Amino acid sequence: MTGSEIRNPGLWESGELKISWVRDHTPLLMGLDKEFKETKPFKGLKIALSVHLEAKTARLCEVLSDGGAEMYITGSNPLSTQDDVAAALVHEGLNVFAVHGATPEEYERGIRKVIEAGPNIIIDDGGDLVTMIHENYPQLIQNVIGGCEETTTGILRLRAMEKEGRLKFPMMLVNDADCKHLFDNRYGTGQSVWDGINRTTNLIVAGKDVVVAGYGWCGKGVAMRAKGLGARVIVTEVDPIKAMEAVMDGFRVMTMREAAPVGDIFVTVTGCEDVIIEEHFLLMKDGAICCNAGHFDCEVAVAKLKKMAVSSGPARQNIERYNLPNGRKIHILAEGRLVNLAAGDGHPAEIMDMSFAIQALSAKYLADNKAALRQAQGPDTVGEPVEPPCPGNMLHNVPEEIDREVARRKLADWGVTIDTLTERQKVYLFGE
Repeated sequence: MTGSEIRNPGLWESGELKISWVRDHTPLLMGLDKEFKETKPFKGLKIALSVHLEAKTARLCEVLSDGGAEMYITGSNPLSTQDDVAAALVHEGLNVFAVHGATPEEYERGIRKVIEAGPNIIIDDGGDLVTMIHENYPQLIQNVIGGCEETTTGILRLRAMEKEGRLKFPMMLVNDADCKHLFDNRYGTGQSVWDGINRTTNLIVAGKDVVVAGYGWCGKGVAMRAKGLGARVIVTEVDPIKAMEAVMDGFRVMTMREAAPVGDIFVTVTGCEDVIIEEHFLLMKDGAICCNAGHFDCEVAVAKLKKMAVSSGPARQNIERYNLPNGRKIHILAEGRLVNLAAGDGHPAEIMDMSFAIQALSAKYLADNKAALRQAQGPDTVGEPVEPPCPGNMLHNVPEEIDREVARRKLADWGVTIDTLTERQKVYLFGE
């Protein structure tokens, strides 16, 4: 299967400008691109990719393609696809099935199209590709060497599938790599979320009360940047240890019910659902702003807000105003979808340079270790799990050497050198 389904092929020049800018600011991917062009680690392999389809993702696709992969690409969020970037990739000869503002049916069609290509490696962001192939295309699982998952939300879904014995091929936990979550989730999310909020609202943050729901690595980044912008920050949590962290980091910690009447801006970063619901909306200040930085659009219960509102309408581009029965209004940014991508350009290029270097090297690890991974799954099949399901059998951490290689390359690009252990120190720390 070949071909593409995009909005407008004629937009490619605009998309190429965006990708060209990213090329100039992603030196790790540039280095891998040169290496992959020579070694062709993905020669003869098909890669299906579902990641937010903007310029940084396009650069990853170019690197994988230059490494010999036959690429099949779709988005991982209906509002984060950039039509001009999709057109640029098609102009380069890659297969793309994605449009901005896709209906649920169009979004699912894109997922189905890349799966129907019969991929050997899957690169997923949120778990939609992996879920779809297991539920609807079990006959294609035998072709899959393995996959890579980009996000916390996707890994939660994978862990649930593995626990139930439903995950039938290896998945690399890219999000759990140190060079991913320590930097992408914290510094990338922290900056890009506020880029999206600020450009969408054109309001000041300083002096406002900001409520951050969730204090994982992404929540830490959002809270830290809000504090830097001059906000008074409140954190809501369900994990007592993370709540303690927030307190010791200098933030107020409350329940969402306590925070609802106080906050001016609410940002959900939990990976869960129904974090802000009807009772919270009714307690909020007139004009409160709600947005989401978790993967799916269920953290802020927009569907429930629509039902309870007496009327609604656009307040500004990417902002919907909902008028409540109590006379107050609530503003929702980007339909409750990822505010940093649906209302912005996502993480900075330099951050995604590290994250996508991890992705590219993890995909190479899958290609290089195809035989060993198949043996771990069982002697006769590619896709069948060991019976009974063995916890940890299908989920693989990114090898430490990949993590450290990305860190070394990044430090070298910054012109930073670090100390190395002497042989005597190695013996002291690790023994003979």
